[in-house]
Amino acid sequence: MEDREVIAWFLLDLSPSVDFGALQNQKRNVLIDFVATLARLLTRHGNRVGAMMFGSAIQRTVPARSGRLQVLRIINDLLNQPRLKTSSMTDLSTLLKGGLHSIKKRSLVFVVSDFISTPGWERTLSLLNQRHEVIAIRLWDPREMDLPDIGPIVMEDAETGEQLYVDTHDKKFRQRFRDAAQQRELALSDSFKRAGVDVLPLSTEEDLMHAIARFVMMRRQHKR
Repeated sequence: MEDREVIAWFLLDLSPSVDFGALQNQKRNVLIDFVATLARLLTRHGNRVGAMMFGSAIQRTVPARSGRLQVLRIINDLLNQPRLKTSSMTDLSTLLKGGLHSIKKRSLVFVVSDFISTPGWERTLSLLNQRHEVIAIRLWDPREMDLPDIGPIVMEDAETGEQLYVDTHDKKFRQRFRDAAQQRELALSDSFKRAGVDVLPLSTEEDLMHAIARFVMMRRQHKR
């Protein structure tokens, strides 16, 4: 921790796709655990933390304050945010622009999202990173990368509710799914690089503290 006071903000994507995952290991659970852990670490040193919560629009903003009660307030608000069954396709630009216009003092900004969004958010992320120190927390689930061979299933778009019947026995279909997921990964990686933003990937099946520790070590090595 630096000697000077740090103001930290959590820009939180709570759109329907964040509710994907196994019952106890949804991306939303990882998001809440991450915020609780980092907010407590930061406030223990007297720093202030705030949060902006986004569904189909910005639903709630918690002004930055210090102290244990502030952490409890943010977590309580997160737990009480309604889960959207469906919505129009997420536009992360709305959340990022909210942070760009609302956060006045230079801050440490965590953008916590699965980054499943309509295109165009990349420029706003770059602008946000010019004013603040931004870290992207990328939520993901292994099933988004590789479909298991479990036979015919109905897949539903978490954002729009659109359904599609597929046969996962089909090796070619599973390969096309993997190829599409890999292309999306490459595009995301390129977007983060162009914005100059470091990325912490958080899987629903990985230990949170191990992931954070690995990320911290990586950043230290890069700054040497």
